[in-house]
Amino acid sequence: MSGVREAECTARSSERGSATVEFTFLALLLMVPVVYFIVTIGQIQGGSFAVVGAADQASKVYVTRDDPQQSRLAAEQAALLTLADYGHPAERASVDVTCDHEDCNAPGGTVTVTVKLKVPLPMVPFGDSMKLDAAHLNASATQVVGRFR
Repeated sequence: MSGVREAECTARSSERGSATVEFTFLALLLMVPVVYFIVTIGQIQGGSFAVVGAADQASKVYVTRDDPQQSRLAAEQAALLTLADYGHPAERASVDVTCDHEDCNAPGGTVTVTVKLKVPLPMVPFGDSMKLDAAHLNASATQVVGRFR
């Protein structure tokens, strides 16, 4: 009997610590993709907040100016500044302005600003050269040009 017990003790002692190694390996194997997924979703959510805020601010800025050229320039600057506040560079965004009248600054007309943004995959070293994007986001905001400015 003692030979059987010694064999069991030897088998147990040879496997001692392997559960810790297996748990650590499996935890890393499973947790890294989960954490990356959470970071990616956070980047997309931040980008969606950025485009909504940028479109809203740009449309508000547009209707406060009298000259259409100055209005468009100011709206683009406002949108890009808002995106920069959220940490998104200007080269990944585009701003489009459309009007329902020929004269965009005519009282009673509406101005719609659409902001588009490409959100890159986070922590990818060559993502820009390979054009790896997590999402392509866009948002629009419409403002009415007031009669009294």
